[in-house]
Amino acid sequence: MHIPDNYLSPATCAVMGAAMVPVWISSVRRVKSQVEKTKLPLLGISAAFSFLIMMFNVPVPGGTTAHAVGGTLLAVLLGPGAACISVTTALLIQALLFGDGGILSFGANCFNMAFVIPYLGYFIYKFIKDRVHSQTGEYVALAVAAYIGINMAALCAAIEFGLQPALFKDAAGFPLYCPYPLAVSIPAMLIPHLVVAGFAEAAFTVAIVAFVRRVSPGTIYEGSPTKTKPLFALIVAFICLSPLGLLASGTAWGEWGADQIRSVASGGSVLGYVPQGMKNGFSYGALMQDYGLKGMPDIVGYLLSAIAGAAILVIIFKLAGLAKHGGRRKAKA
Repeated sequence: MHIPDNYLSPATCAVMGAAMVPVWISSVRRVKSQVEKTKLPLLGISAAFSFLIMMFNVPVPGGTTAHAVGGTLLAVLLGPGAACISVTTALLIQALLFGDGGILSFGANCFNMAFVIPYLGYFIYKFIKDRVHSQTGEYVALAVAAYIGINMAALCAAIEFGLQPALFKDAAGFPLYCPYPLAVSIPAMLIPHLVVAGFAEAAFTVAIVAFVRRVSPGTIYEGSPTKTKPLFALIVAFICLSPLGLLASGTAWGEWGADQIRSVASGGSVLGYVPQGMKNGFSYGALMQDYGLKGMPDIVGYLLSAIAGAAILVIIFKLAGLAKHGGRRKAKA
């Protein structure tokens, strides 16, 4: 679901980025007003969860891969605004350091994964939970909300892909960017998420919320103790298990490089060309491209990437918490 650069036109990227600006502003305001400074580090832990969950690729129909995101999970734990900021930060680190998702398409990826999933998932969860007053009903609400949230995000990505060949063509009539129309992109994105990735998202969400409720209830309930050590232990466990994401072979649909798309088969026929917008488009070389390091085995590179990404995210929000604390102290003085 991470849209690379040059699959969307610059105009589309600009529109999607502009659409995210009010979402980010509103989310930051929500965090400032609703999240205590003592809980700001939880945003870093949450961002690390999302980052690591997205490293667990799973095989899906069609020979490609997909992954969970954790957006509904974070929204339920900390609120949709905090979840939006956490997932946004995780996506930024993925794009800049690991080349997972584009720089120009960052706004589109945030719209799909940091806005649609947390906000839609949270409100579906609340809608069901407020009408089913039992713990079992709450877990059902979690699963349904997570499942619908990620599938709606996949639908949004599919529409963004599918509109490109209709809107942007070269002089010869060939698509400049993503070459697959809506009739191809929607089933290609939705079927794997409906059949596999949606259930993975639901399972992650229910399992982690149940774990957090047991070991650190203050993360969810006011007045209860908030214990971060079990949460860090879970992050360490995710890091250790992250190389399992390498077991899923193939590239996620819509994430092929310009050197790959020519030979991609869709509907029984090979594309056979590289769209001009992709061939001559924006290029960025990440330090740890595709979660690896040159000269190192894939497993080692994946582990180091998991450690680096999780650590950076935790540190960013730890520093944000200290800055907020320092600002309050100055205001009081």
